[in-house]
Amino acid sequence: MAVLEVRRYGDPVLRSRTRAVTEVTTEVRPVIADMIETMHYEVGVGLAAPQVGISLRLFVMDDGKRGVRALVNPVIVERRGSAVAEEGCLSIPGIYADVERSEWVRVEATDDAAQPVTLELRGFLARVIQHEIDHLDGVLFIDRLPPVARDRIKRKIQREGLRPSRDHRAFAL
Repeated sequence: MAVLEVRRYGDPVLRSRTRAVTEVTTEVRPVIADMIETMHYEVGVGLAAPQVGISLRLFVMDDGKRGVRALVNPVIVERRGSAVAEEGCLSIPGIYADVERSEWVRVEATDDAAQPVTLELRGFLARVIQHEIDHLDGVLFIDRLPPVARDRIKRKIQREGLRPSRDHRAFAL
């Protein structure tokens, strides 16, 4: 296993829609293992493939209970409610903002053993799933902010740059 370089805001791979994984193969499994190691090294709770420069529809997350899982080709099939909470991102270190997301989601995907899974999640874990699926679609959490807040953050990044990647004050996704 290896720690991969986390791509930062401004890298074009973060703005591209990923391609589906056609099959969970012996080539895909080491990528998942490296992503898990990278997520832990960066003190994150989720990490999408584009964040490490890989344009595939997969991400890893640590649900805090059953441990780390990989979700391949995830799709939100149902969502309910609304909640606002602070988010950060490993690809935009040092930037945090309140983001509105669905409170509850049902997600269908394939796991790293090529088995279908359906998850029903609420609260923080629903937020993690939505944040990571956004990455697979080339969307960053700052894109979910009102234009004035988003522009303020972009100006701050242009003016001050980004913090070192491991400088976290809260969970980053």
